[in-house]
Amino acid sequence: MDPEQPAIIDGIYRRMPLDRIPWNGEVPPAVLADLVRTGRVRPCRAVDLGCGAGTSAVWLAQKGFDVTGVDSSPSAIGIAREKAEKADARCRFIVADLLGDLHGIDGKFDFGYDWELLHHIMPGDRATYAKNVSALLNPGATYLSVCFSEEDPQFGGIGKIRRTQIGTVLYFSSESEIRELFSPSFAIQELKTVTVPGKFGSHRAIFLLAERR
Repeated sequence: MDPEQPAIIDGIYRRMPLDRIPWNGEVPPAVLADLVRTGRVRPCRAVDLGCGAGTSAVWLAQKGFDVTGVDSSPSAIGIAREKAEKADARCRFIVADLLGDLHGIDGKFDFGYDWELLHHIMPGDRATYAKNVSALLNPGATYLSVCFSEEDPQFGGIGKIRRTQIGTVLYFSSESEIRELFSPSFAIQELKTVTVPGKFGSHRAIFLLAERR
């Protein structure tokens, strides 16, 4: 990740209304809700990777999950804690760099979830991220990741690396890159390119569902 990006993202949470932050939603993404609704992911110890303002973490807690949310933005974690308190949802929220030292995150998890985090991580850091995710999960744990595809037409629709209007720098992946990244530690169950809704237009995204080896 560009070393300036964590500060930029934290500044977005400090200055921008939540309803204007592109990745922040008032309800959990449909792909997550469908996994829980159909029973493919059942209540367990779960970690929301890049939890942001905590929408999905709070929702999972309300569905019976024991949830820890992790984000590098102190401002986002502060918002998430307030949201959980208002919803009377029992969640833990931790400020941590998912490319760094994760010793502050206690125990291991049976479900790991990353919604639109991975495209903030550049290729040079992705092996570290995959290693850290694997270390957080128990063998047999389910991992879900959704990140922008190189087929996505947004932000100019040209090139693997694109800068957004709010200053974030994103990397747009191929299915083969995601397969190569996670195959060493995960058995891939589903890997496909899907269309997901966004606040300002739909996106083409890569959906990964995998099991920790």
